[in-house]
Amino acid sequence: MADRRIRILVAKPGLDGHDRGARILARAFRDAGFETIYTGCHQTCEQIAATAIQEDVDLVGLSCLSGAHKYLFPEVVKILKDKGADDITVVGGGIIPDADLQYLYDSGLKALFTPGETLDSIIDWVNQNIAPKE
Repeated sequence: MADRRIRILVAKPGLDGHDRGARILARAFRDAGFETIYTGCHQTCEQIAATAIQEDVDLVGLSCLSGAHKYLFPEVVKILKDKGADDITVVGGGIIPDADLQYLYDSGLKALFTPGETLDSIIDWVNQNIAPKE
């Protein structure tokens, strides 16, 4: 399918209910021309992976402000891999201490966006690093 647009799932794993940033990012993705799905808050890692597979997305963007990113982000990557969907790129964002960044990259996250990152730079990253599936 040559005309397929990049499909993105924006998800809020865990108990974190602060979703303003995720909603703003989902809207920015949509306005940039990506097909965008937002899961809403309080999703389990299994729910996020299942939705990503069902919706055939190219990218999962995880948002977490609860401090549970070291568990939740790698768990989504693991579940996708276990289900044979490791072609779906996973990125994360939120309040992530610098000391945790390398662990998350080593766990399979392809990019991490922390406070101060602009919407334009995140959209540029997507355009430069994600291609829609054929």
